[in-house]
Amino acid sequence: MSQQPIPNADVKVYVEWHAGNQSSRIQKAIDYVASLKPDRKTGLRGAVLLGKGCYELSEPLRIQASGVVIRGTAKGETVLFKTGVDRGAVVYVEGKNNRIVTDTIHDNARKDDDVMIVRKSTQKWIDLMKCGNFGGGLDLGYWGWHPGEMDLEFTRKITGIVNGKPSFDAPLPISYDKDCMMLRYNWSGRIENSGIENITVESDYDKAYPKDEDHAWNGVYLANAINCWVRMVDFKHLAGSAVVIQRSGSQITVEDCKSLSPVSEIGGYRRRTFLTFGEKCLFQRLYSEHGINDFAAGYIAAGPNAFVQCDSYESLGFSGSVGSFASGLLFDDVNIDGNDIKLCNLGIEKYGTGWNSTNSTVYQSTASGIFADSLPDGTNNYVYGCWAQFCGTGFFDESNNHVKPWSLFASQLSKRLGRDVSGITRTLERNTEASSSPTVEQAQMMMANAKLPRITMHSWIDSAKFVANVSPTGTKNVDAIKIANKTAVAKHEYAIVNGKILVDGSLLVGGRHNSPWWSGRVKYSVFSKLPYAVTRFVPGMEMYGTTDRIDSVILNMKRDNNVIYSQNYGLWYDRRRDDHERVRRRDGDVWGPFYEQPFARSGKDTAWDGLSKYDLSRPNKWYFYRLGKFADSEADNGMLLMNQHYFQHNILEAGAHWVDCPWRTANNINNTGFPEPVPFTADKRIFMAGYFYDVNNSYLRELHRKYIYGVLDAFADKPNVIHSIGEEFTGPFNFVKFWLQTISEWEHEHNKKVFVSLAVNKDVQDSIMQDKELAKTVDIINIEQWFYNSRGLYAPKGGMNLAPRQALRNGKTGSVSFADVYRGVSECRNAWHDKAVMYYANNYTEMSWAVLMAGGSCPDLPVTDKQFLHSVAGMQPTFHKDNVYLINNEKKDAVAYIGTDKNTISISLSNGIYDIYQIDSKSGEMKKMKTGVTINGNYLLSFKGIYWLRKR
Repeated sequence: MSQQPIPNADVKVYVEWHAGNQSSRIQKAIDYVASLKPDRKTGLRGAVLLGKGCYELSEPLRIQASGVVIRGTAKGETVLFKTGVDRGAVVYVEGKNNRIVTDTIHDNARKDDDVMIVRKSTQKWIDLMKCGNFGGGLDLGYWGWHPGEMDLEFTRKITGIVNGKPSFDAPLPISYDKDCMMLRYNWSGRIENSGIENITVESDYDKAYPKDEDHAWNGVYLANAINCWVRMVDFKHLAGSAVVIQRSGSQITVEDCKSLSPVSEIGGYRRRTFLTFGEKCLFQRLYSEHGINDFAAGYIAAGPNAFVQCDSYESLGFSGSVGSFASGLLFDDVNIDGNDIKLCNLGIEKYGTGWNSTNSTVYQSTASGIFADSLPDGTNNYVYGCWAQFCGTGFFDESNNHVKPWSLFASQLSKRLGRDVSGITRTLERNTEASSSPTVEQAQMMMANAKLPRITMHSWIDSAKFVANVSPTGTKNVDAIKIANKTAVAKHEYAIVNGKILVDGSLLVGGRHNSPWWSGRVKYSVFSKLPYAVTRFVPGMEMYGTTDRIDSVILNMKRDNNVIYSQNYGLWYDRRRDDHERVRRRDGDVWGPFYEQPFARSGKDTAWDGLSKYDLSRPNKWYFYRLGKFADSEADNGMLLMNQHYFQHNILEAGAHWVDCPWRTANNINNTGFPEPVPFTADKRIFMAGYFYDVNNSYLRELHRKYIYGVLDAFADKPNVIHSIGEEFTGPFNFVKFWLQTISEWEHEHNKKVFVSLAVNKDVQDSIMQDKELAKTVDIINIEQWFYNSRGLYAPKGGMNLAPRQALRNGKTGSVSFADVYRGVSECRNAWHDKAVMYYANNYTEMSWAVLMAGGSCPDLPVTDKQFLHSVAGMQPTFHKDNVYLINNEKKDAVAYIGTDKNTISISLSNGIYDIYQIDSKSGEMKKMKTGVTINGNYLLSFKGIYWLRKR
């Protein structure tokens, strides 16, 4: 907390510059230093010293242990140059998120306890703040604050107990009242005394697109960290934040840093240059150019957080808090060029931000405008000694005057420590003694001073002296470090054999996870409620419910026993469209989380969401990079990615579905030819399917063909990817024919075969499969848009311009039974023996055993026994009657499903010796009933259930 200067770690490893990708060499050095014992006094392990040169990185660097430092030899000559299309950070300083709350403190507080103070956001308090609704009537309250969403969390150490009341190592920026509670916690995985220093961090980007966003967004990402730092680092060409500190970051110092030439769209969640969601963080002597939110606190940043001696150039948005209810912000000697500082009520902006700060102060600062309000709960925001246009009900004093001391932060730090702190604060104090009525001598002196170049914050930062050791003498060379070879991950073999989807010769079983495609809030209390996603993007946040990490998605797939991830792109990119309005947005201040589209932005003109228009001929590289990386991870874990090429929801039903769609003529540079203005039905509904699926339109047909080729190219070497025409697809035969013919052309041109799933209406399905050439391209029949039920066959026709749920409302269906599912799957298997059949229509999660017994693929079974899955891989239906079903393989193993309550059932088996198991249908647990049973022809089973009869 600024009590001591940043420590200087001894150099332990030297990494000399080499050409080519240096990620693994530098990471090896970091991991080596992390393995050393920390110094007992300082907690430091050591520094990794990089020589002069531009170090190319294909992967980010990760500091995951305490006491580890990345250091450059010379800031301007040692460059970490991040390549690739990943939108993460260049460097991560990140411990483990393993904080454990042990108990609630009432009157049992102890000195030196690590405690968390939580201030609850109750409905009563929200009502007081008038943030439950921001207008439009009660039906639009979803934009407002909700109980639990604005809970503030402060971590403190108890330094003493006076009259039964604890004192803390840092003050609270809020009152400790009845809505507060104190919790004792342990956090073994939080790292400290780590940092990055004296270096340049730069992102590559596509020079042909000045607003390119498929590159590194963040310079340094800090999480689960305390007492860490970023000092004397220049950042170049980033899209998001030079430094972003997560809520789990505390007592982080960022000093003498510059952000230069950012590259991104001009819109929401971009260029939040120096950003903290954490607490007790110090940002001092910083420079940001062309930022949008140059110096910012995020959603419920607990504070205090201080921005001191920070200058921006040509700011494109305000500084202050960009999220709800940050507390204890200090802007001290902060100068915002061409924009504002805001500590006020933002209302509905940025997804219902409301009051963006409380108990915050702007001191001796300048901006185009300074907004500060008092709050209904009696708290306030303060502006003192500032120059700007002023607005708000907060406390304003000494406006348009210089005040003493020059820096409030430096003054308070000196008083708190009782000593000189100039070595820590290094304050650039301006001369403010100019007279409006100078004498001749004074005028001459001021004229002489006017000829001197002004010391800018840019130059002041560059004048900082780096005093830590930058000599490699006597240190270990990284290339001398030996590491154990990583164990190669066994590659799985994916195949369709005799109409079954197999992995390594075993039947693939498990559930299906459908990618979310709209909704969500960037609120901590909401994250855990959201489905995991691969192409959801929340800039500056990498945790569940935001930008999910790939390994996290894989772990959740395993937890849920899911083996198929069904991917489709977002309904719309911008959460503002969740209001289902059909209006053009006034600007590009888009709201997250973002559900990405498969197309890149062009950097040209303006789409209806305020960002640049799409280019349908260019793929969104990040979108396909993420899916490709996920497919690789799935392949290592025996899972499938089902990629939906299209998402029909965009072109039917609510008009808002089409408004921001990349295919809409107003939203792309490709002149797709869809009618403008949009012909909304009854001024709110949309029926664009007839236009969209028109393969007789040669121009549109070619756009579709290029898009399909691009998707196939993206997954060309992924053996576990299934291509499906689209989520909710109910389109016409001719478009499906065109889609299959395009895939067939691609396969012939590339001499590759891909898995293709046919998930369409039954009449379209049957017509396709009757065409021998088209049927050759199909590998999987996916029953989704039709099914048997107690009322008979539900099979609406394709190409009727109706969404699935619209068609379902028009038809009456009954309950779906085991026999109904068995019938649908077995009919397809009997008609097309070499095709795998999946069933994802009504009630599919409850009918997994019916799918199995009918010879279907990917049934959602809970069984994990490897021998069983290998055995059933070769089984085909051999008998069904009176609710008794039997499947056998060539070895004559059998599975019997007895769905009747009759006392005994006779099943026919080949002669031999069998072991007999009963399987629990819900848990998949296997219970061995009998071993070594000799069967000659028939065998009697006495009870309802599922049985595996394994022949020896």
